[in-house]
Amino acid sequence: MSDVQLQISDQAEEWRVLSSHTPFQGRVTGVRTDEVEMPDGSVARRDYQTHPGSVSVLALDGEQRVLLVRQYRHPVRQRLWELPAGLLDVPGENPLHAAQRELYEEAHCKAGEWKVLVDFYTSPGGTDEALRLFLATDLADSEEERYAAHGEELEIEVARVPLEQLVARVLAGELHNPTLVTGALALHAALTGPGLEALRPAGSPWPARPFTN
Repeated sequence: MSDVQLQISDQAEEWRVLSSHTPFQGRVTGVRTDEVEMPDGSVARRDYQTHPGSVSVLALDGEQRVLLVRQYRHPVRQRLWELPAGLLDVPGENPLHAAQRELYEEAHCKAGEWKVLVDFYTSPGGTDEALRLFLATDLADSEEERYAAHGEELEIEVARVPLEQLVARVLAGELHNPTLVTGALALHAALTGPGLEALRPAGSPWPARPFTN
């Protein structure tokens, strides 16, 4: 075993891209094909989804219940329990503002306290999507008119579920949305470890998706 102390944090690095093109570009996401030079000099083709980024909200009420939404997800042919979430539609948009909007639109709620729970890449082998997951507390109903849902949003169901129950169902393999799985386990780790006061402020820098205030 080596005595070298590894720096256990992700580091920016970029291998040489010999060519790059976008064979498909949809309304929000696209597919990019890069020819990448490997360390041994060989060239590998990498196809991946390009994505503007996302935000999500783990909203925790005073009874330690998490606010969930359930909606149909066509690619997996399932109706999944999830956390309120949405796209960063505007380049440079403040992710906190986007998260507050999603909490209002999907659950007609607002929150008095916000912190960053975790940042992660949703599937870094296949997409460049970066997601910032906020913890929202001090919940209340929004005073604004309800958001006029459309499309698949018309089928959204809302529920509040105790955190301990969520963790148990995640470990039992009964919940599969990656943001919900990540959020439930991260919040449980924070509560049983350093506490919520150790979480980062809501406006903390996010190198994966730089934003303006």
